[in-house]
Amino acid sequence: MSDVSPLSTNSKNQEINSPLRLLVLSNGHGEDAIAVRILQELQRQPHPPKIFALPLVGEGYAYQKLNIPVIGSVRTMPSGGFIYMDGRQFLRDMCGGLIQLTFNQIQTIRTWVNSQQKFGKNHAILAVGDIIPLLFAWMSGTKYAFVGTAKSEYHVRDEKGLLPRSSQLARLGHFSGSVYHPWERWLMSHRNCKAVFPRDSLTTKILKQWPIPAFDVGNPMMDSLEPTFPTARFYSNNSENPGLARPLIITVLPGSRPPEAYANWQKILMAVSALITLPQELSVQAYTGGKLVFLGAIAPSLHFASMHQILQSHGWHPYPDSPVTIPDTDALTFKQKNAYFILTQKAYNDCLHMADMAIAMAGTATEQFVGLGKPAITIVGKGPQFNSKFAKTQSRLLGPSVILVEQSNEVAQVVRSLFANPDKLHVIAENGLRRMGKAGAAKRIAEYLIETIF
Repeated sequence: MSDVSPLSTNSKNQEINSPLRLLVLSNGHGEDAIAVRILQELQRQPHPPKIFALPLVGEGYAYQKLNIPVIGSVRTMPSGGFIYMDGRQFLRDMCGGLIQLTFNQIQTIRTWVNSQQKFGKNHAILAVGDIIPLLFAWMSGTKYAFVGTAKSEYHVRDEKGLLPRSSQLARLGHFSGSVYHPWERWLMSHRNCKAVFPRDSLTTKILKQWPIPAFDVGNPMMDSLEPTFPTARFYSNNSENPGLARPLIITVLPGSRPPEAYANWQKILMAVSALITLPQELSVQAYTGGKLVFLGAIAPSLHFASMHQILQSHGWHPYPDSPVTIPDTDALTFKQKNAYFILTQKAYNDCLHMADMAIAMAGTATEQFVGLGKPAITIVGKGPQFNSKFAKTQSRLLGPSVILVEQSNEVAQVVRSLFANPDKLHVIAENGLRRMGKAGAAKRIAEYLIETIF
């Protein structure tokens, strides 16, 4: 959700004159964003490659912001890329031209490779996502690298061993000793595959049992999340005792895909309605000074006016002053009882850093929040993205950092439980940092690509 700055003129000139060529394949909005972080770091290398992109899902707006040429056919499918969550979405995509689009994309990749070979250019492919871009990279016949964003060993195990599963079918997820199946590992161990970058240390450790060039460099998802100013300045200067009177801050993450995010917003606001009575409880009062602040991190893809209209329908009223400092002059503040709700579409990073916890019905945003060492309470939605299957998969991936509830009215009890168990918050902090890794992965991947693939 972070803005992407355009290339400098110097970087463009370096690209044009470079003998190196890189084609990036990615299959989803989140994967595009991760790819772009890596490409930004590649642009900063002394001899960056000339970069092209082929987004397999969607229209690749993230690449366009970076002025990277998008080649071949691109189209937004009805599922938005979440066909693996619902068979009905797959059928809708089939009717929407998925087969013809896939055929065109394979032909585009082969044509690009042939053109590089014809002119003697040193070229390669970077696949970002799951088995689809990895398979397409292998089909190209040229050398490639893979950034695996979709799978993690944490889906099936933790450091202590395999997780209990509810059915025999679920246990098949690791039937061959890894969450990556034999055919996926074959693609990663092929002679043309020069580097694999799994999303965490545990997955890298497991993959190294096979002849796979896996490198543990971290998760690019945690890059570009720096706040705009030190967290010490987030809070209002008129507080008499900031250490004690600082409000409890909860960031709200409804997701970024309409119309699903609007339905998520309604469910989250039902949870918020129950939460605004919490500061009256003595255990919370001592911590918050009686104040509760919600930060609504609203994606640019959502209609801002609709979001605050829905908020007002839940009893929140516009308020002129904010109890915390948000670096967004367009942010709106609302109040109900002794609680405040601030909506912003421009201060995503700050919303993550300011909060003590989150109520989330999102994919990437939830993972990034957890990666900062904080707890996220998630509510089962109806999809196509944040449905029951996705939420449970995400809960396994992120472990104790995510507390999954079925209904909105369960959120308040979870918050009470977190206040009553400070040791659990310590476990959550360590767990999130371990599972998501430290920042700087995109730069490390870029350096490895230059050293190992070209």
